Formats: sequence, structure tokens, C-alpha cells
Amino acid sequence: MILRLLSAALAAGFLAAVVATGLQLALTSPLILEAEKYEQREPSRAAQALPPSLLAPALPIVLAHAGHDHAAPDAAPEWQPAPGFQRMAFTGLATLVGGVGYALMLGAVLIACGREPTLQTGLAFALAGFASVSLAPSLGLPPELPGQEAAPLLARQAWWVMTAAATAMGLYLIGVRRSFIAILGGLVLIAGPHIAGAPPPPDSASEVPAALAAQFAARSLAIGAVFWAMIGLGFGWAWQNVGSARHRHA
Repeated sequence: MILRLLSAALAAGFLAAVVATGLQLALTSPLILEAEKYEQREPSRAAQALPPSLLAPALPIVLAHAGHDHAAPDAAPEWQPAPGFQRMAFTGLATLVGGVGYALMLGAVLIACGREPTLQTGLAFALAGFASVSLAPSLGLPPELPGQEAAPLLARQAWWVMTAAATAMGLYLIGVRRSFIAILGGLVLIAGPHIAGAPPPPDSASEVPAALAAQFAARSLAIGAVFWAMIGLGFGWAWQNVGSARHRHA
């Protein structure tokens, strides 16, 4: 069972990484490069180690929240991958690691819920994962470009974790338990973090144009949806084919 789970997760993660990396390089990387021009105009801003969205679209969009904090003005610049092949390689590697990790989580959840991994169940649970990890948190903390103002890192991390966990549990109660009390409790869980509110950014204006930021957020979420869909479809297919073949010969 464990080998079958690992095999399916590796296949699904690789498929999702190939598709999502290509979409990132074509759709979001040019926006990041454009935003970096505005960031470089402000010497008081410290450079980041990796532009958030160059990591897995779905790490997700987590790292778009969690990995975008400002260092002290006198801090030494952190290492960044060079433009071109090096940046592309790190983008693909981070997306692959994220894809395999999410595929393992998806498979574990499917098995724990007593669902046979197929194309249909894999896609359904993967879309629930996208809603929990990417879509719901983005309602309060949309994906950010370099140079955009953001709330303190710890506050963003705490709100993201709370929102992702509450949304996942809420969807589980609504989609799996399905009783009236479970559905009511699920709705409360999903709405709770948004009623509490995400940590607000500083009042100072950002140099990054609003249209550029909105375009980046929309593209990042679209790529995240494709990323998760590929994980679900890839895991369901691999479980029924690659994993089952190895399981029969074991």
C-alpha cells in the first residue's frame, strides 16, 4: 500500500509540476520581472531570497504569503537564483517538491476517508485541496508580487494556517459527513477566518501598479487550480494503472 501510494504520488507530482512550471514561466514570471523593476526603485526594501510565486503555485500561493517579508534595512542581501536557466530550474524543482508532497497528502486523505482513488474522486478531492490551500486564503491574502506591502510575516502565517485548516475541515464536514449539523458546522468553519479578518497590510502605498498586482493574483490562482487538478487526475490515473500494476507483481 505504501509503495503504491508513493508511486502514484511521484507520478502525479511530476505531471503537475511539468504543467504548472510551464504555465508559471509563461504567465507569472514575466509579471514578477516587471514588478521587480518597481522594487529596485526603493533602496530601503531588502531583496527576497526567492520571489514567492517562483515557488510552487501552490505552495501555494502559501509562499506568496509566507515568504514575502521585509528584512531590516541594514541586513545583507540574501541569495537569489540568477535570471534565466537557474531561476527556471529552481521554479521547476520547488513545484515538483510541492506537487509530490500534496499528492501524498491527497492520497492519504482519500484512503482515510475510505474513497477509492480514481480520476473522479482524485479530481474532486484535489479541487477541495485547492479551495483549502489556495482559494480560501487568497480571499484575505491574495498572491503578492515583489515590492507589494504586506502585513507582518507571523500574522500572515498564522491566518493562512487557520484558514486552510478551517476550510479543509469545513469541506470535509459538508462533503463527507453531510448531516445537517455537519453542514452547518462546516459553513461556520469556512466563514470563521474571513469574519475574523486577515491581517491588513501597512497603510503606505505600494509602487507596484494595482492592475499588475490583480493580473498576477488572477493568474496565480488559475495556475494553482490547474496544478491541483493535475495532481488529482494524475494520482487517480496512477493509482489505477502504475500503482496497481506494481501491487499485483509484488
